[in-house]
Amino acid sequence: MLRILKAVPKVTVTALIVLAIVNLMVGVILRYFVGAITDWLDVDPVPFTWVEEVGELSLAWLTLIGAAIGVQSRSHFSLSVFVHRLPETAQLWIGRFNHALIVGVGLLVAWYGWKLCLLNGALRTPGLEISLAWLYASAVVGGLLIAVYGLAMMLSPLPQPDSLH
Repeated sequence: MLRILKAVPKVTVTALIVLAIVNLMVGVILRYFVGAITDWLDVDPVPFTWVEEVGELSLAWLTLIGAAIGVQSRSHFSLSVFVHRLPETAQLWIGRFNHALIVGVGLLVAWYGWKLCLLNGALRTPGLEISLAWLYASAVVGGLLIAVYGLAMMLSPLPQPDSLH
């Protein structure tokens, strides 16, 4: 069960990447091909304002869930100039402090995302006519995932240099 829960964000990000690519192709087809055909036939154009909204939503969710996956897999950029020369105990505590900061930032993002959900929940998007809270919910979910993964990294032992590559 834990393995399935761990795979959900990765599967979600993969599905969002596929959605974004397909959405981009549909947008190009609607804008350049279908638009030209409807102009040539002198018929009403096909509305495609929803394409931009789907792209914006998928990109927001993809970015925030992807950032959390980066925390969990320790794949974010880090600069080791001095810390690697310290004793292992000091390295462990510096790593825990860094991940405590990550937890704080994740919780801050989730809190502001929640406030934006409440503030903009009644507003609707023009194309899809869905609540803008769906857009800002990505910050809530992503921020909470960042906090959970940061906490898990904070409590885990220091990775060995061989396991980082």
